[in-house]
Amino acid sequence: MLPTMPFALALVLGFGPMIGFAFFIRWLDRYEPEPRWMLAGSFLWGAVIACGGAFVINTLLGIGLLAATGSEEAALVGTTTLVAPLVEEMLKGLAVLLVFACFRREFDSVVDGITYAGITATGFAAVENSLYIYRDGYGAAGLEGLLSVAFIRIVLVGWMHPFFTAFIGIGLAIARTTRKPLHRWLAPLAGFALAIGTHALHNGFAMLVGGIEGFALGLAIDWVGYACMTGFIGWMIWRERDILRRQLAGELADGRITTAHYAQAISFTQLSVHLGAIGRGRFRAVRAFYQSLGELAHHKEHLERHGEEHGHSAEIARHRAALPELAEHAYS
Repeated sequence: MLPTMPFALALVLGFGPMIGFAFFIRWLDRYEPEPRWMLAGSFLWGAVIACGGAFVINTLLGIGLLAATGSEEAALVGTTTLVAPLVEEMLKGLAVLLVFACFRREFDSVVDGITYAGITATGFAAVENSLYIYRDGYGAAGLEGLLSVAFIRIVLVGWMHPFFTAFIGIGLAIARTTRKPLHRWLAPLAGFALAIGTHALHNGFAMLVGGIEGFALGLAIDWVGYACMTGFIGWMIWRERDILRRQLAGELADGRITTAHYAQAISFTQLSVHLGAIGRGRFRAVRAFYQSLGELAHHKEHLERHGEEHGHSAEIARHRAALPELAEHAYS
């Protein structure tokens, strides 16, 4: 095997699945998909700024712990269970916080928060996985080690970083959507604490318990967490669908959309309409139409819950005015 082949394979195995995970997370955001450039920026933030920054900071703090304790074992345990969870979740969470602060209109629901957090985390995991697969896999045991570490990082614990950072997205989304001032402060803090706590538990459990038994038990705890998060996301998607169902009913009653448009807008898959649009060469037009309906519904919901805030009435009027032309382009 050529010297560059293992490194290239590690990059493919590190980035390929995580890019697939990112597309899956985006697909879950059914009813009002986020701008693709912002999702791409989130992925790049996770890969470059969060992962690169974490590597430097973790290394420097690890050296500091070694100097302070004089014990390699104590420095390793401290860096793994305390430093890394705090540093990594802060750097990943900063991307979500920037979206929340600078692009507030794009942060409409808990699903949005999970989407930005999860895609940032997949970018982080892509670089981290590539490093582990090459350094700890191929470097320790050749091609067999490379494939073994890839299996662990992709299949067994592939969702760990999106799972941790999702709590930050959830906390910020609750702050965005709640009416209670106290919750607007507590929810982000609780989300950040849960992200660090679950990350620390994952990192420290197998190390503290030790052996294959510790690894297996830690893995079982991980997958219970993934299952709970999956159920929570399903519930949030159902609630977002309910927002469209309620808010677009008035648009249907006023004749701005047809019964078919309404049914497709609240459908989870929207598969048939998109497949038909591809066949007619109208995929972008159809996507723009249903994107506008999703944004219209969310602006109406936020107007009811929070009042005018950042110009919801104007946005509602803009989307309503655009619907006839969007529908004509999509279905003419």
